[in-house]
Amino acid sequence: MRTGVLQVDEKKVARARVAARNITAEIQKFIDGHTTTTTERTVLRLFGIDGVNEDNAPLPNIVVDNIVAGGGLSRGAAYWLANAMLYHGLSAQEVAEAVARRSIDLCRVPRRDDGEVRSLIDRMAAEACHRITDNRVGRAERIARLGQGQHPWLYVIVASGNIYEDVIQAKAAVKAGADIIAVIRTTGQSLLDFVPYGVEEGFGGTPATQENFRIMRRALDEVSEEVGRYIRQVNYCSGLCMPEIAAMGALERLDMMLNDSMYGILFRDINPERTFIDQYFSRIINGYAGIIINTGEDNYMTTDDPIKAGHTVLASQFINEAFAFRSGLSEEQMGLGHVFQINPDYEDGFLYELAQAQLTREIFPNAPLKYMPPTKYMTGNIFKGHIYNGLHNLAGVLTGQSIILVGMLAEAVHTPYMHERYLSIENARYVLNNARHLADEIVFRPDGKIAKRANEILTAAHDMLLEVEKIGLFEAIARGMFAGVKRPRHGGKGREGVFAKAKDYYNPFIGLMLGGREGGDGE
Repeated sequence: MRTGVLQVDEKKVARARVAARNITAEIQKFIDGHTTTTTERTVLRLFGIDGVNEDNAPLPNIVVDNIVAGGGLSRGAAYWLANAMLYHGLSAQEVAEAVARRSIDLCRVPRRDDGEVRSLIDRMAAEACHRITDNRVGRAERIARLGQGQHPWLYVIVASGNIYEDVIQAKAAVKAGADIIAVIRTTGQSLLDFVPYGVEEGFGGTPATQENFRIMRRALDEVSEEVGRYIRQVNYCSGLCMPEIAAMGALERLDMMLNDSMYGILFRDINPERTFIDQYFSRIINGYAGIIINTGEDNYMTTDDPIKAGHTVLASQFINEAFAFRSGLSEEQMGLGHVFQINPDYEDGFLYELAQAQLTREIFPNAPLKYMPPTKYMTGNIFKGHIYNGLHNLAGVLTGQSIILVGMLAEAVHTPYMHERYLSIENARYVLNNARHLADEIVFRPDGKIAKRANEILTAAHDMLLEVEKIGLFEAIARGMFAGVKRPRHGGKGREGVFAKAKDYYNPFIGLMLGGREGGDGE
């Protein structure tokens, strides 16, 4: 992997990182003092609570709603659950089922000794963490035995709406050369304030449920043995249930999660406060589980101009990195996202794409960068689209990207035909193989268009971060500084699920998974 070829101003890079740390430090103060209904439901899921009542309402939702109604969520769901378990002599699942039957009202259960309650909470949390650790060890053992694909990994989407059809398509894609399989979620799931249960069908994608995770994991383990390399599984850890899906993924040994710090705010109008709290806990879980996160800066270029606003992608990457460090993620788990999205009619557009991609690679040398294919300017001309995707693949291998999402001929169709997927993988494998070491043979002129463009992006991102450092991230988002989308701090969906923590609040997983460090910068 080549770095330093653009000769960017390292002082600006260093100052941008300081600004990002300061920006996220202010948000972390708010995060540390608050919790959300989703975070507390996640604690319950990690304790083993699952299933639905007769109305198909998830038990974690029912339990948290009961605690909210009793005015007790500020202390944390773990306390009320463990207290009831001790008083009634029941398991966590049995308590949840009793709450669903309305035979237990958690905040009215007589209080047991706080030390006993805390001890039970810690024992249950340790058991959950042990299970996640086993999955992390199991992944490492499989990779050591089977090996894995050569970088850049080919990331391929399946999204039929039916998990069993997804399995068929996923196995076919792997046999054609895919290294990573992502199951697109059903349309609108990010806006649901609950996680569907069991094997469900969807539209435009397949519901993210724990059972669907389990089915795909089993299938990918099977095909990994057939092809002789470990195949990674991906889902979408975003929206109103961000940490819950992270927990489900950790329990079912997923390998990657789309997990951006601001995507839900900007593109789903989810309340900023809710999102920042939830992304913190979700990333703590992902970090502990050894899951690689993928951030969503590529989306900025769908609502803003890639030439004029390319620097906002880099600024957001710095912020995502800083938030990730605070959540305990290593650099090797930060799949920072960006995209090949400049209008193909723009003269020398390919040079500008190379500038952004190479700049990102140099600034984040240890991150498994995820490079997204063109979408905004794709047309019904599948032949041009195939070439367009080929140039994306070339830019990816030339600049040392780690993960290349394979673009489809008929982009914007979530469920491409199998032959489209095959041709797209074939395109990527051809380009990546034929240009594998091209980067070792060429240099960028220090006074050329590529180097000049890269330094312009860095300077603009640096200046933007210094401005955000002054006004604060909540205000920057409200002004529309990212993606050209304005979102007020107290607006958006889900704010009613934000609660201030009491002095005796306790979530055992934060300390356990961070090794006792909470809210630090992680560096």
